[in-house]
Amino acid sequence: MMSLRNLVYSLYERRLKAKLVGKPVPRHVGVMCDGNRRWAREMGFVDPNDGHRVGAAKIKHVLGWCDQAGIEHVTLYLLATDNLRRPASELDPLLKIIEDLVVELAEEGNPWRLRMVGALDLLPASTAAALKAAEERTQGRSGGAEVNIAVGYGGRREIIDAVRSLLLEHAAAGGTLEELAEELDVEHIAEHLYTRGQPDPDLVIRTSGEQRLSGFMLWQSAHSEFYFCELNWPDFRHIDFLRALRSYANRQRRYGA
Repeated sequence: MMSLRNLVYSLYERRLKAKLVGKPVPRHVGVMCDGNRRWAREMGFVDPNDGHRVGAAKIKHVLGWCDQAGIEHVTLYLLATDNLRRPASELDPLLKIIEDLVVELAEEGNPWRLRMVGALDLLPASTAAALKAAEERTQGRSGGAEVNIAVGYGGRREIIDAVRSLLLEHAAAGGTLEELAEELDVEHIAEHLYTRGQPDPDLVIRTSGEQRLSGFMLWQSAHSEFYFCELNWPDFRHIDFLRALRSYANRQRRYGA
């Protein structure tokens, strides 16, 4: 029975891949890795962090799929600023799981360039230091996607940080608020976002069946396409990823026009 199921899966996977040949591929994909705790409950685990551990193990597979598809940038939403209000009994192990994941992604032999996007100052000092060290270790890598790790991330906080950075830069150059107000445009803000220098996400994938942004890339997702998957993150499969790409490829992007 299992071999028959694997055969059907393999055939369907091959069919999905064939349908994507010659179709547009997103340059930047945002992934909201949602449903780890729900998966743990449904599987009978008492500790919700068992779900986070299985979900973390999924990340490396998904990055490999992105590389195979030719996706240049990936943003992984792993921990929101709102999540920092969780009880220490859950938050502390989750931070350790994220830290271990990032350190693993930064290991030699992996092709990904990591960028931490979020308010690292809200994290424990040891966690923030480990994340920054992993980021620095991967600079100059090629052959894989540039991967944004969104930890302690909130879209509103990002916009506030961008405006603050812009104001400080303008003041340091000797400019006045009146001058800034006169010349301020969208690009001025974009140049101070956590993702500056990168294209905005073409496609945002969210698992667990929830259909909301939850503060994810509020500025950058203005013209993104969205794909909502009913599966919880640990159950997300390659065929589900290919379905998301197929959905994206079949849409006509108008950018508001």
